[in-house]
Parts: sequence; structure tokens; C-alpha cells
Amino acid sequence: MAPWTSPLLCLLLLAVLCHCSEPTHSKEDLQPLPPKGACINWIGGAPGHPGYNGSPGRDGRDGINGEKGEKGDAGLLGPKGDTGEMGVPGVEGPRGFPGLPGKKGEPGEAADRYRSAFSVGLATRAPVPNVPIRFTKIFYNGQNHYDVTTGKFRCNFPGLYYFSYHITVYMKDVKVSLFRKDKAAIFTYDQFQDKNVDQASGSVLLYLESGEEVWLQVYGDGEQNGLYADNVNDSIFSGFLLYHDADQS
Repeated sequence: MAPWTSPLLCLLLLAVLCHCSEPTHSKEDLQPLPPKGACINWIGGAPGHPGYNGSPGRDGRDGINGEKGEKGDAGLLGPKGDTGEMGVPGVEGPRGFPGLPGKKGEPGEAADRYRSAFSVGLATRAPVPNVPIRFTKIFYNGQNHYDVTTGKFRCNFPGLYYFSYHITVYMKDVKVSLFRKDKAAIFTYDQFQDKNVDQASGSVLLYLESGEEVWLQVYGDGEQNGLYADNVNDSIFSGFLLYHDADQS
């Protein structure tokens, strides 16, 4: 039914009710009629239009936390991070068991392959000055690297050598020098004390190449030649190889 038909229907119903004949009732049953033009309460009206949507309500309160869920699957491996700072060294652990013996090494060079040493003494008095002193009294010359005929030691193995001399001085002053390659390396001077026997000495480390020669020599004139030796006083010249230079072999 259309909405505009509701008032018309109401008027028609009122008109019918107003012109109908009165029924026979007792005084107690008589009830006043509703005012003219009013609708009876039990007659329903037509449905109205739907209302508009109201404004959204406020957010409700947070709910109670639910139960803990099951552990999920492992995620993908992330990129490698930067190297961190070195930590503090830990406590030293217990000593481990000895390891297995290693393989046998290659045979080394013979220990006596690079031996070179000599020690010789003076057997005559007052050697000639300004020439190599010939020490002919042999204490040791196992490799024959000292030449008795020339008074010179010849280097056979390049490396570091130690040379020393200990001489007796008598009757005159003495000036002695250790020569290498026709050039004096060190000098020793001792002034003779009247009616006495003196001692003079010297030593040096020299790096020699193969073929170089070393010797002792009195320098100056005959007045500076107090080098002396007899059966109770020795004048000695010695030298030996400290280590061999394998790179120069």
C-alpha cells in the first residue's frame, strides 16, 4: 500500500463508524466514543522510511591477550654481519697429549764440512819487520788453512772469523798489526819496560770471502821490533770460523 493512502483510509473508517446505528446496551456497558476525527489505537499505520546510518562508534577496549601460539618455522638465513671486536683471551686450557712424530727430514750437511781453525806460535826471535811473520810452531792446523811457508791464513769458506794474538815483548818496543788484503785491520803497540818482559794482545771479528788472506806483521823499523819468544815465553797467532755464509758458497 502506498504511503499516501493511509490518511484516506483512516477517514473512510471514521465515516463508517459515525453513521452506523447504535446497538442496544445497558447503561453500564455504554462507553464514550472517541473524539471525531481521531484514529482507533488498534489500527496500525503504514511502515515508515528507513532511517539514516548513525555515526561510527568509539573504538572498544583492548581485548585480553590470547594464549601463546606454537613456535613458527625458522626464517631464512640473513646476510653475514660485520666482524666484531676481539674478545678477552680465555683461561688457558689443559695441556694436550703429544702429537704423532713427524716424517724424517732430509739428510743435512756434514758437521765437519765447514771447519776452519788454526793456532800457531813463534819459534824464532825478532822476525823481520814489514813482512808477514812466519809462525812455525804448530799447535793446531787441522785443515792446513794456515800456510807455514808464507805465514798467512787463507779463507776457504766465506763467513765470519775470529782472530787473536798474544805476543811477548822483550828488549825493545813493539808495533804489530793484523793485515787483511794488504791493509792493516788493527794495530797494537807496547812500550818495553827496562829489565822486564811485557805482554801485548789483540783480537778482532772479520767477515772474509773465499780466497782472502790474513796475517800478522811488525811495522816500523828495527827499533820497533821487540817481538820475542823462547822455550818459556810464547807469541801466538790463532783464528777460527764462527759460522759459514751458505749464500756466498
